[in-house]
Amino acid sequence: MKEYQSAATYKNDRPSVVTIGTFDGVHIGHTAILKRLVATAKKEDLDSVLLTFFPHPRMVIQKENNIKLINTLSEKKELLEQLGVDHLIVHPFTHAFSRLTAVEYVRDILVHSLHAKKIIIGYDHRFGRNRNANIEDLREFGKTYGFTVDEINAQELDDVAVSSTKIRNALKLGAIEAANDFLGYPFMLSGKVVKGKELGRTMDFPTANIEIKESYKLIPKKGVYVVKAKIDGTYHFGITSIGTNPTLGDNQKTIETFFLDFSKDLYDATLKIEFLTHIRDEETFENIEDLKLAIQKDEKFARDFIASRE
Repeated sequence: MKEYQSAATYKNDRPSVVTIGTFDGVHIGHTAILKRLVATAKKEDLDSVLLTFFPHPRMVIQKENNIKLINTLSEKKELLEQLGVDHLIVHPFTHAFSRLTAVEYVRDILVHSLHAKKIIIGYDHRFGRNRNANIEDLREFGKTYGFTVDEINAQELDDVAVSSTKIRNALKLGAIEAANDFLGYPFMLSGKVVKGKELGRTMDFPTANIEIKESYKLIPKKGVYVVKAKIDGTYHFGITSIGTNPTLGDNQKTIETFFLDFSKDLYDATLKIEFLTHIRDEETFENIEDLKLAIQKDEKFARDFIASRE
């Protein structure tokens, strides 16, 4: 898959089939649409193109700085790569871009830049300045500029919207397995291992403190989870705690992972933590000994869970 930072940098003269959207989560509903995109490209000898935007349009138009996304941009790219899309264009969403008229958007972006011969799009798709054009307008533009429109019906789009909402809600509740069912893969957090207060080390549970730089990334509910991560090409299971360590009097939110049967120093490593199930919510204990007992129970839960999957 080739990646481009804008439609203007897309340099490819082959005719294309294009789909457009934010595709946050790249979940099972999205996957069905993207498989259709790839299959159409092969059948009709076209290049498959996914046009997406960053930042999320709502961050720019509605100034929703608190919007949380299921995937970071790098995670989304990795997931799309696996689906066989030929070209991914991440176009900067700006106020100026949002002010393009419908004809400017179709003519300059879809036709002149992307050489679209077919566009796969939702029945309720709106575009152009003030989102004043719809799929029927797009079909009319197609007659002028030589492309056809393949409509994604209401049921397919409903599946996509419902899945996205359910995934976000499930993650906020800590319902990891439900979220993973809708995603079709384990929810992930990706970040660099940074130095923490090393309190876990004093309790014989050394942890890797993961720093998530993307403020828009959705973080699951505070609590303890069974996870896995690929380190040096091998998957290792662990226990991830999301919270503020209230027993230790801390108030800074951290994401710390204790890997089972693993002792290598991971400082400065970049890890992708894949969430498998929820163990318990964050708790405040009377003392350190009670906390250690709880962590031992968490470890037993994790080992039993892993054994049951094997």
